[in-house]
Amino acid sequence: MTLLFTVIVIALVFEYINGFHDTANSIATVVSTKVLTPRQAIVLAAATNLAGALWGTAVAKTISSGLIDTKVMSMTSEIIICALLGGILWNLITWWFGLPSSSSHALIGGLCGAALAASGNNWNALIWSQPSAQHWYLGKGLLWKVVVPMVTSPIIGLLLGFTVMGLMYWCLRNARPTPVNRFFGRAQMFSAGAMGFMHGTNDAQKTMGIIALSLLGATQAGKLENLPWFLSFLHTPQPPPGHDADIATWIKIVCALTMACGTAVGGWRITRTLGHKMVKLHPINGFAAETSSATVILAATQLGIPVSTTHNISAAIMGVGASRKLNAIKWSVVERMVWAWILTLPVSAGLAWVFVKLLHATFSPTP
Repeated sequence: MTLLFTVIVIALVFEYINGFHDTANSIATVVSTKVLTPRQAIVLAAATNLAGALWGTAVAKTISSGLIDTKVMSMTSEIIICALLGGILWNLITWWFGLPSSSSHALIGGLCGAALAASGNNWNALIWSQPSAQHWYLGKGLLWKVVVPMVTSPIIGLLLGFTVMGLMYWCLRNARPTPVNRFFGRAQMFSAGAMGFMHGTNDAQKTMGIIALSLLGATQAGKLENLPWFLSFLHTPQPPPGHDADIATWIKIVCALTMACGTAVGGWRITRTLGHKMVKLHPINGFAAETSSATVILAATQLGIPVSTTHNISAAIMGVGASRKLNAIKWSVVERMVWAWILTLPVSAGLAWVFVKLLHATFSPTP
């Protein structure tokens, strides 16, 4: 039981770090366009993150039962701790250098790396691709829920940002700048709120899935038998074949509150990268980027796909900037960001793999 509670605490630490690491996703544009002050933007982001985190569980179900094959291996508390530590360490490294990497992919990478190490590098421990009872046309597993969206969702965000901004330029080509900035300054408060809400719906659910996965593993291992009545809520039965595990209400509430608290701290290093270093933004640009990104994340959340909020808002900002002129974007900053995107999955997986191997080497009995 001590290890199980340790998993829950570390998972909530990851959720808290996710909150301040990814705060920039929903406030960078609205701060850089000077529509809201940093303090006002953080309050808006925290409130909308909290509301979004309580809405839906499709992504959480993917994390808890759509990536790791529990029939091949049991995700013990120790293994999940190593997975979380891999994701947390990579998040802190990228936060320190101000790189808007993906907390989502850091967590998924850590989970996969830990599963591989614990199963003796048995690649069958990972669910690569199989039909999904929920979305038969999409399938589930790492291929369809992680790898393909990792590439396609930023591309869609970039193209959508480019298209929306291009259409707005054309429709408002004869309008005067002052009333346009005034209107979109107000409209951007709604688009920033939508971005914060969608960040909560997708990102908060990943930690919900981790906690549900650890409770499911503990239940399968018989560690939650004969619980006292006040801890009976921890018992998580195996879902029926072809169905994902349900996410308990208490998990949703705790994760939502934790992410909102993390968001309230803010993440100024990454905010500067997204909102100031990459491209100069005006209110109309911020509105287009936030609306485009929120639309992509909404579609992914409905399909249970754990996409990267960071990738989508960054790509949308690139698209918005490119619609004006290509050299409006500081491509050296973009290059650093793309390298962080590429490295997130393998590095976080490698860190978790090393943590599991160190755990086994330290605590396994010597012959």
